[in-house]
Amino acid sequence: MQKKIFTILLLLFLSSCGYEAIYSKKKSKDHNFFISELSFIGDRDINLRMKERLNNYTLNEKNKNFTLKISSTSTKEIAAKNTLGDAVTFKNTIATNIEVSMNGKIKNSFVIIESFIYNNNPNRFGLKRYEREIKNNLAETITDNLILKLSNIK
Repeated sequence: MQKKIFTILLLLFLSSCGYEAIYSKKKSKDHNFFISELSFIGDRDINLRMKERLNNYTLNEKNKNFTLKISSTSTKEIAAKNTLGDAVTFKNTIATNIEVSMNGKIKNSFVIIESFIYNNNPNRFGLKRYEREIKNNLAETITDNLILKLSNIK
């Protein structure tokens, strides 16, 4: 009986803890910039994931108006091999080159690089699905870093 009461009280306290995602649509209104134009070159999957996340910042019209040109590349390389020469671990690296323009003038340009090392999987279908998931997660991390850098540009 005490366990049931304890779990009910625990659920009540934790459900009202006030958790809120940092980069939610509601929070995008708190930033002091908006993106008027986005152009992408490079890896299609990465660009689509970044565009999904950056679309929240194209709707609000704030005092800082940015135009972004994003070029992305993804590379997969063997990080380690076993004694037979078979790949044991891989390294997936995503590099994005971002050019930020404001009022037709280049304001800033920077490169964001993220990488992840993972083990090989004998199931090729599972490995491809895992690599796609890694690529999506790295693209989201890069987008989060980009949003922080844009909010700090003066």
